[in-house]
Amino acid sequence: MEGDGDDFPPEPSEHSHSQRGSVASSVTRAQDLLVYLASNSAVHLTLEGLSCMSAQELGRNVREALNIPNSAVDVFAFWFCSPLLDLQLKPKHLPYKLCRQWQDLLYRFTEAPPEDISQDEPCLLYKRNVFYPRSKELQIEDEGVLRLLYDEAQMNILEGRYPCDPEHWLTLGALSCAIELGTGLDDQALTVAIREKKLSSFLPAHAALGGGGFLSTLRGRGGRNAEMEQNLIKEYRSVCSSAATGSSLEPIALLHQYLRSCHTLPYYGCAFFMGETDKPAQGLLHRGGRKAVSVGISLEGVYVMDVKEKHVLLGLKFSELSWDHSYPETEGDSHILWLEFDGEEAGMPVNKLLKIYSKQAELMSGLIEFCVELRSVGESAAAGTDGEVTPSQEPTGRETNGKTRERQQGKLRRQSSVVCSRVHSLNTISYVDDGKEIKRLKPKRAASFFTRHAQPPTYSEVQVTESLEQG
Repeated sequence: MEGDGDDFPPEPSEHSHSQRGSVASSVTRAQDLLVYLASNSAVHLTLEGLSCMSAQELGRNVREALNIPNSAVDVFAFWFCSPLLDLQLKPKHLPYKLCRQWQDLLYRFTEAPPEDISQDEPCLLYKRNVFYPRSKELQIEDEGVLRLLYDEAQMNILEGRYPCDPEHWLTLGALSCAIELGTGLDDQALTVAIREKKLSSFLPAHAALGGGGFLSTLRGRGGRNAEMEQNLIKEYRSVCSSAATGSSLEPIALLHQYLRSCHTLPYYGCAFFMGETDKPAQGLLHRGGRKAVSVGISLEGVYVMDVKEKHVLLGLKFSELSWDHSYPETEGDSHILWLEFDGEEAGMPVNKLLKIYSKQAELMSGLIEFCVELRSVGESAAAGTDGEVTPSQEPTGRETNGKTRERQQGKLRRQSSVVCSRVHSLNTISYVDDGKEIKRLKPKRAASFFTRHAQPPTYSEVQVTESLEQG
């Protein structure tokens, strides 16, 4: 995610120079640059002075090439993305310089082995700014801007980065058919068009391809695909019958409808980070291990998702959590993002701590802090104050009330939706504060006789502290 230039290594190391030697050139010589979009297309630019050009200056060239109005200057940002790391750039950042420092950033923020780091190359992407409020998206009337937002949202849906329920991704798939294929196709023409583009162009890969082993795939994939096609066609008919009238406005109306449907997903517009959490201990030997998670952070809150199962494990608004991050104390320890939130244990209100292991914990903590500050300033402005952030305005997790707790519990009981939290599948630390010291709750059942009887650790309440600024 974003960070000040001072947050990154001041100079690239020798291995960065050796790998980036092909892009080194004089300041004035014209250089070719490819800026990729979410649709996998690219903008080809030839620019002078690229090595000292800021992201803000580069943005003007990209908007001119894409015919994007200046009113949309805040909608998009530049990102460096690779299979190992995604980072959003600030307007003041120098993309050329950060590209030369890429390997240093990978060593700092990933667990990737040196051989993978030495071969990793980032792409420069122009995509949604994580700090752009979703409420402003539906006010956009420029079709080109809307299509860029649509392409990115669709990519996140298809790749499973935005988990959603079958009825949701089916509607989104039908809207994609209407947007990309038109609204006047009959069933036969639509079936041919879907098969030409493949079902996975409209539905998430895990839904279009189905699950199960090799034999079940051989037996059931054809039938499943046929059923999915028919469901998609039926939903397409429903979408077309209720589509906005007026042919000149129809594409914009459909794009608005797609984005509006995505906005119901709480993690829409998030920046994503990779990490791991502890699995709950199972069996006689209390074997646990860790599971891979994706952590989404936006202006709305923090969302922890199961990478394999494509569902939410924990979703918290900023008013429902406190957080901190810790560095390794000894060799072999991990960077940890700590999330503290209200929960329940045996009918008793408790505080819960979730540990997320990730070398990107510092980035996540800084982004949370900056989002909290942005929201506090926005709320202050809406209330007519001078915009100064005071402790009473900081939504940092101690402000839960009866209605909030009731709403949380209602969501926790509804486990059929992938959007709902599954706290029971997380290994959290529960504790209560009796006014003197924080005490760890006793486990519900006796520990296995294989477990050593060690003194249980004590935990201090997680406080919001100053951390790396990510704004």
